[in-house]
Amino acid sequence: MKLLLCDIDGTLLLTNGAGTRAANRAFENIYGISEAMTKIDAAGKTDPIILQEIFMNEFNRDYSPEEAQELYKLYIPFLEEETNNSETTVMPGIPNLLQSLSSREDMVLGVATGNIEQGAWIKLRSAGLDTHFKFGGFGSDSHSREHLILKAKERAKDHLDYNTDIKKTFVIGDTPFDINHGRAAGAVTVGVATGSYSKRELEEHGPDHLFNDLNNLEMVLEIFE
Repeated sequence: MKLLLCDIDGTLLLTNGAGTRAANRAFENIYGISEAMTKIDAAGKTDPIILQEIFMNEFNRDYSPEEAQELYKLYIPFLEEETNNSETTVMPGIPNLLQSLSSREDMVLGVATGNIEQGAWIKLRSAGLDTHFKFGGFGSDSHSREHLILKAKERAKDHLDYNTDIKKTFVIGDTPFDINHGRAAGAVTVGVATGSYSKRELEEHGPDHLFNDLNNLEMVLEIFE
């Protein structure tokens, strides 16, 4: 059996700022801070790392678990509202690729994303892609992408027959974090330049496969043979 773990933002879809707006609203509501997300580069980072960077910028300290829960408690309904009020963009080739791989008996699909789990499912539902996935590794599992990838691999076993082994894991993403941490977790890495990093920038990190986008289904499917 082969396992494909997909990043969400910039790889599967773009929420066109819904996540940023929701986070900004949560910080403004609790701390009176506007545009908290504008001072950091969130691409490829897990939600806990993003939260840590904001707290360091604004308060020169780390956050507490209680503060994180208070923020997430507001962030989730704000994200639901923001995605409902704006259009989510599905990245080129994604619907056909997921449809093709979901129908294969030798493939199982999951997500490996820095989003906390509730936020991840909201974003996937907003694009109509949630039906292709039943599990994943999330920012709510770990601040480290490597660890959340390993968590996704562990959860994949719950969706397979008892005696079925995962022979090969693929991680696909649009940032160096996906490539570097995917490699560290023992996966075949697939870079796609549909996010904020160019193909040349991703190439510097040595992914096993690299695409401008995933529109050429026949070419992309070759790596999963």
